[in-house]
Amino acid sequence: MTTNNESGEVSLSRRQFVKTVSATGVGLAVASRSPIFGAAAASPVRKRYAIVGVGARRLIYQDAMEKTYRDHIQLVGFCDTNPGRLAEAQRRSERNGATPPKAYIAADFERMLSEQKPDIVLVTTPDATHDKYIVSAMELGCDVVSEKPLSTTAKKCQRILDAKKRTGRNCRVIFNSRYIPPRSQVKSILMSGEVGDVLSVDFHWMLDLQHGADYFRRWHSHKVNSGGLMVHKATHHFDLMNWWLGDVPRTVYATGKREFYTPSVAKRLGLSGSHERCLTCPEKDKCSFSIDIAIEPLKSLYLDHEKHDGYIRDRCIFRPDIDIEDTMNVLVTYESGVPMTYSLNAFAAWEGYNVVFNGSKGRLEHSFVYGRGGLEDQVKTRFLPLRGKPKEFTPWVVEGAQTGVDQDMVKDLLSPHPPADPYLRAADERAGAASCLIGIAANRCFETGLPVKISDLVTGLTRPPFPPVPPQSGPIAMPPRARAGGG
Repeated sequence: MTTNNESGEVSLSRRQFVKTVSATGVGLAVASRSPIFGAAAASPVRKRYAIVGVGARRLIYQDAMEKTYRDHIQLVGFCDTNPGRLAEAQRRSERNGATPPKAYIAADFERMLSEQKPDIVLVTTPDATHDKYIVSAMELGCDVVSEKPLSTTAKKCQRILDAKKRTGRNCRVIFNSRYIPPRSQVKSILMSGEVGDVLSVDFHWMLDLQHGADYFRRWHSHKVNSGGLMVHKATHHFDLMNWWLGDVPRTVYATGKREFYTPSVAKRLGLSGSHERCLTCPEKDKCSFSIDIAIEPLKSLYLDHEKHDGYIRDRCIFRPDIDIEDTMNVLVTYESGVPMTYSLNAFAAWEGYNVVFNGSKGRLEHSFVYGRGGLEDQVKTRFLPLRGKPKEFTPWVVEGAQTGVDQDMVKDLLSPHPPADPYLRAADERAGAASCLIGIAANRCFETGLPVKISDLVTGLTRPPFPPVPPQSGPIAMPPRARAGGG
């Protein structure tokens, strides 16, 4: 068993993999190496997909491919570092009534492409490894769909941008936040011109003690794996803002620190200090942050497979080796000159966000509170015209779904005939780079204390497609006269 220190992945030798995978019952593809896969196999009926990275995130895609869209999609290969998770993915295929795809060790990713000839590769691996699979798949003739973020460093982003230019293959980055109905509604309002020219933005995101803490016990807690929360989490938020504004970032300045998830705070909370993991923690009954990895679904996804790669899902959130921030503040200046102030807090009392667009015709305010911890879902959107009466918007919703995010996103991604989308929510590698590079620039600011130009990080990044927004050149109505005696 070997560890790739750069990516954070744990991999097995071929001999170890064959031995382990046989014991778990996975149908392993053991044919000899074939010529490198070239052009995607054409199929008049079904697109051929392969998935690399079969952790929890792959579930919504696997189920949709094998059930909802089984007449249009054939899932032909699984690839992962962990044979236990591969076996679980195949068992899920059986439960879905589908023929289990063949399983491949991560080192045999290119052999999977050669033998199974997928048209499209879905990348759901840890963030720092995205570039490796995206570039390899494109070079071997496949289109790619990748989970966000596109990557974690400027160098890796450059590799992807260069591979796209060199191969001409398509690369799509999944930003499911664009599909949440109230956020699409904000885009619609901005496109309508009601706000006028957006002149500045304030954007603040809060992660509560359930969601925020979880990043500090998983692989995300090391920046080499995730890029920290500025990349792994905030790439969602930066993409939203880029898309809302129809603009791309020019410069970034940021500060960040880890203030709450530390050994000293553990002691102030009444614990003796940090420990290794919740499962064996002598103080887990005293710690309200402890989780029970021995119950489902964590047991079958993680605990049962620790023996294969050593990955521990329930590490202590107060460990001294954590190197990501929990408190971050960013100032982004866009190509249009619009400034955005942004903050991310990972130990907040409630989960959600507030965003304000200050425009030439008024102020658009939008807030979203997630319903947990005794709170109900709360979505508020209102427009305050200059010296006018506020206008409340009824939030957009999707019947039968809490947010509609996965339903709409998966349909847009996998349907052979996706509905027309006036908001252009599908994102490519350019949008992926434009969002994660803000976080990458912020990380550099944390190190140097200096502002960063996006153009100094990569070359050849062009503007992604955005829906049209009103030009910043038309006439603006004079606001009503202020009442006499106003303060």
